[in-house]
Amino acid sequence: MQQSYHRPLHPAPAVPPARSVPSVPSGASVPSQRSAADTVGGEYHALLARHDAMRLRRRMLGQGRAPAPDRTAAGYDGAADQRLITQYLDLVTPFAGLIAHLYDEMFARWPYLRTLFPASMDFQRAHLARAFWYLIEHLHRPDEVAARFRQLGHDHRKLGVRPVHYEAFEEALCVALRRTAGPRWAEAVEEAWVRMVRFAVASMVEGADAALAEPACWQATVTSHERRRPDLAVLRVRPHEPYPYRAGQFAAVASPLMPQAWRHYSLASAPAPDGEVALHIRRTGPGGVSDALVCGTRVGDTLRLGPAHGTMTLRDEDRSRDLLMVAGGTGWAPIKALLEEWAGRRRGAGDPPRRPAGRVHLFVGARSRAELYDAAALAELAARHERLRVVRVLDDVVPEGCDPHAGYGPLAEAVARDGEWSPGLAFVSGPPAMVGATVARLTAAGMPADRIRHDPVPDPRPEPLTPEGARRAAYPDDGAEPGAPE
Repeated sequence: MQQSYHRPLHPAPAVPPARSVPSVPSGASVPSQRSAADTVGGEYHALLARHDAMRLRRRMLGQGRAPAPDRTAAGYDGAADQRLITQYLDLVTPFAGLIAHLYDEMFARWPYLRTLFPASMDFQRAHLARAFWYLIEHLHRPDEVAARFRQLGHDHRKLGVRPVHYEAFEEALCVALRRTAGPRWAEAVEEAWVRMVRFAVASMVEGADAALAEPACWQATVTSHERRRPDLAVLRVRPHEPYPYRAGQFAAVASPLMPQAWRHYSLASAPAPDGEVALHIRRTGPGGVSDALVCGTRVGDTLRLGPAHGTMTLRDEDRSRDLLMVAGGTGWAPIKALLEEWAGRRRGAGDPPRRPAGRVHLFVGARSRAELYDAAALAELAARHERLRVVRVLDDVVPEGCDPHAGYGPLAEAVARDGEWSPGLAFVSGPPAMVGATVARLTAAGMPADRIRHDPVPDPRPEPLTPEGARRAAYPDDGAEPGAPE
């Protein structure tokens, strides 16, 4: 089938060639890579930062370009495209083949784009498959899609993505769709895919443009690196510029040992006068970002932080409620930050201590006592704050009266059995299975869903949790990285 709406790409800025970086084996020493300028495309990202600064200056002086064509949610019939795409969806699903053809075509035609991606594409392919599913399933709600992809465009500034790269993506997608679908493919369906992608891209560009006044990412120097266990480290970093965030949020983190690879981690400390940020990193396997951060990072190294996200935060009106906080594994990180903020609000500047109206009930879960990697800080918080109640729930010690075959796991069961939580407010953080089980138990017990705050659960289609797998799924060996994957 001939295509009539492809167009040539504009020239793209040259990108320095990628360096070959070996994976970081567990426990091995790695060469020092101390500067963000050492990462792949460091000069390229510096060039983009200067370009964005000039664009911002022109905008402030009223010298911006003419308005782009209207691709807003109000002008897009997403429901019609959704029906058409869904009708032919079996020709291109599962998406693994489509996405493989897409990247093969894009990198063959524009080899320089390969340097904007990490060495391993597995994570990126999975992320793109989730994005396709999200678009197709929500296209009848274009306002919601536009908001989500504006945020995604804001985040993708740190990757060095420009509008010309989206054009390359679109052309490669059209080739991949035809190659995957075969002779039954229809041009009208391809045009629906193109409209869907252009709508999402227009929202991403809008989100990126709205963030021109802030850095695409923040460089941060490692000031402390403490191995609490062979597979877990607690880091403190000091951003080179003020880093705006709130307790309970998460951010993408990149190491110079893993060029162009970003992973989300919760911020484990409330904002403080010294500007430092804490991170709790569990190593999820060899050769990844977590491996580089746990095994290959030292004091003095420079990491990069993406913008902070998340709505699992304390609000002013929350002081009048009892708070339930539930943490599993490294889900303790954002809960610890929230507790620091809660404790800090008890004292105003120059004022005597003032107690919040409510109490805090904290449940911390782990496989065993040895896995409570921050036990000292937990004990100190409990000793200092009489309005804080701490309950430790260990998988190897089943609480009395808890049904080990209930399918939710000991932590969710312990929370549900402990009290009547519906009048309060809950914060839940940890592996997705644990978060899902705890939220399910709380809602079943009568707590309104809008009073339960938690990080996004990455998998939109989790498999049903069986009783046999509940304990293993609650604290998986590969850890948990909150937020939508990069």
